[in-house]
Amino acid sequence: MKCSKSVFTLVVLAVALLSMSAAAAAPALKFTFKDVKAKGATEVDSYAINNKGVIAGDYVDSKSVQHGLILTGTKVTSFDDKNCPATPGSTAIAMYGINSAGTAVGWCTLTSTGFPVGLMYSKGKLTEFNVPKSLETEGLGINDKGAVVGTFIDANGAQHGFLFQNKKYTQIDAPKDNTTVAWDINNKGQITVYALNSGGTYDAFVMTGKKFAKVSDPGSSSPGTIVHALNNKGDVDGTFYDSSGNVHGFLLHGGKYYTLDDPNGCKCDTRDDGLNDAMTSVGRYSTTLGGASIGYEATAK
Repeated sequence: MKCSKSVFTLVVLAVALLSMSAAAAAPALKFTFKDVKAKGATEVDSYAINNKGVIAGDYVDSKSVQHGLILTGTKVTSFDDKNCPATPGSTAIAMYGINSAGTAVGWCTLTSTGFPVGLMYSKGKLTEFNVPKSLETEGLGINDKGAVVGTFIDANGAQHGFLFQNKKYTQIDAPKDNTTVAWDINNKGQITVYALNSGGTYDAFVMTGKKFAKVSDPGSSSPGTIVHALNNKGDVDGTFYDSSGNVHGFLLHGGKYYTLDDPNGCKCDTRDDGLNDAMTSVGRYSTTLGGASIGYEATAK
């Protein structure tokens, strides 16, 4: 019996070592980039992508007017809110999250108040929403169950994140931080959150229940790491600032951070905003730091 048990233990140990070796030898991810384009657009901002590959964001037309955008392949669905300015030079409307059913959330700036109002776009209908008693509301993420997250400013001028589900708004505040933003929510109810700390730099988290797990790209410097989307497999993307003030996208997969710099850009201004379960992300890049945005789609393999 002792001999058999020892042999079994050695076999289990050998299998474990082989598994560890295989994991360690797993090839690093590679990314394929392509520009996101919309017919008739001079600029496209791609902020979210669902599991069907449908992209949400905004675009600017030839008259310099910005519109809400749902992009299905090459099919452009354009929309505007009658209460928000659709005039040349305005940046009044954008969609930042989209679920598998094609329902998108975002916000636009009201003509009457000059403050943002949350938007939901579903089946050709655009609906405004506001966190109760808030000065302004921005919708940013939505999951397949219809739960919505975003950020709002309360009557005292303080900024918080919010979760809206089951017809109820819940306030979200990052621990020991202020100006909280809840950016995205997956089907497990995990939420990406970032906020400013007392030192004036960003802290980023994945919120599971009431627990906040820190996300910080090892290459980041002041003002730090901003987390954006997360998928249903636990992958996370976002943006970080390096010590030279350059901006880079990142993907956190399997505990490892990958830097995303669109090869057509300056490698100094890439922001990764949306992510689906196939590890296809969307974002924006520029050819100069702070330059005009160009939408991109990046697939990890």
